[in-house]
Amino acid sequence: MQSPREILSGIWTSIGGDPSVLGALTLTGDEPQLPSSFRIAAAAQVSVAATALAAAEIWKMRSCQAQQVAVDMRHAVVECRSERYLRVEGKPPPPAWEAIAGIYKTSDGFVRLHTNFPHHRDAVCKVLNCRPERDAVQAALKQWDGEAFETAAYASGGVVAFMRSHDEWEATPHAQALAALPLISITKIGEAAPKPWPKGDRPLAGIRVLDLSRVIAGPVAGRTLAAHGADVLLISGPDLPAIPWLVIDTGRGKLTSFVELKSEQGRSLLRDLLAEADIFSQGYRPRAIAVLGFAPEDAARINPGIIYVSLSAYGAAGPWAERRGFDSLVQTATGFNHAEGLAAGVDGPKELPAQMLDHATGYFMAFGVMMAKARQAREGGSWHVQVSLAQTGRWLWNLGRMAGGLDTRDLTGEAVTPFIEEVVSGFGVLRSVRHSAVLSKTPAFWARPAMPLGSHPPKWPPPA
Repeated sequence: MQSPREILSGIWTSIGGDPSVLGALTLTGDEPQLPSSFRIAAAAQVSVAATALAAAEIWKMRSCQAQQVAVDMRHAVVECRSERYLRVEGKPPPPAWEAIAGIYKTSDGFVRLHTNFPHHRDAVCKVLNCRPERDAVQAALKQWDGEAFETAAYASGGVVAFMRSHDEWEATPHAQALAALPLISITKIGEAAPKPWPKGDRPLAGIRVLDLSRVIAGPVAGRTLAAHGADVLLISGPDLPAIPWLVIDTGRGKLTSFVELKSEQGRSLLRDLLAEADIFSQGYRPRAIAVLGFAPEDAARINPGIIYVSLSAYGAAGPWAERRGFDSLVQTATGFNHAEGLAAGVDGPKELPAQMLDHATGYFMAFGVMMAKARQAREGGSWHVQVSLAQTGRWLWNLGRMAGGLDTRDLTGEAVTPFIEEVVSGFGVLRSVRHSAVLSKTPAFWARPAMPLGSHPPKWPPPA
């Protein structure tokens, strides 16, 4: 199997990174760190290190100063479970899942339901014609073929996954379509002059990021850009459902405003914000964002030179390109839960010990954004960065398996404590995981505290 450094080298050079830069990187720690047959710890370290190298390269472009970068494997894997370790005024997270979320048996296997948002729960119960209670849901699902239910639930607006083996997933037309796509895609979508770097003493100081994403992957990307100095403005709708604990954990470093995109007034306001932005980060499905007037080509027309980043569950090609999804569902659909269950000797699915597809994809988003922004500064153009949970899953699978990895002891509170910081926020005192990348000249940190959604006016802060 490749070492973490070799894995990172392949990703770095695949999108134009200078191989000589890798000499400034120190990676510490050994696998495994968590109980899994997959290389969770290597994936965490590599994805975080990619963002740190990109930030260091941008700083070199801006200041002509090179610097050293270090990422510890244990710290990185702890950061990739940051939502577990968050404490608000000393209190631990509430239950992570809504009452009927989780695994159920069907007539021919298993399905996983994601019902944390009320409209997703209601869609599932409508298809099953049952009450939102676990026993009622299970009784109804026993009458269904798993793949038929998966199709019907998605058609009704639900988000579920039928458990497949990896071989079964690879045989699907969608997996075959994804096989031709890179882990991170960066394509030119318009002409524009190079934009000069603003003044500032951090890699992304003065860079404006519009963050239209929710839950984990997209928000982690925004949090990472903020850690290197970007002005990140998180845009949410006043009526959009949210998961409060994740809002707190991924909201560190960001401004947050409400903009109602269902109204022309709200869309006009977002166009004005976009016209002054450097980066537009979003996790909408392609047709949904296009209907609002903010497809990649629209953004490039509104603001030539924009870096536009698209996050999806299942990738930009194939029959599932429009399908909603979350980390737990992609794990189930693509073979991870099946393989982990077999490795553990259990009858049924077993989850990975971290929402690794979400977190790694978030770091790859931030990495792709920074590499595209550096390219824009050198040669101009508007650029589109695309990542997906499914492509990150393909990458993680291809890293190989850890023999005996499931025998690893999980990390205890004592092992996690060295990576925790305490800060005051709009929610009270937070104990949360520090960023795991260490840069010798431009340390990563969050200059703004996490705040409740809608706490700030929808406008950019003045230049420093």
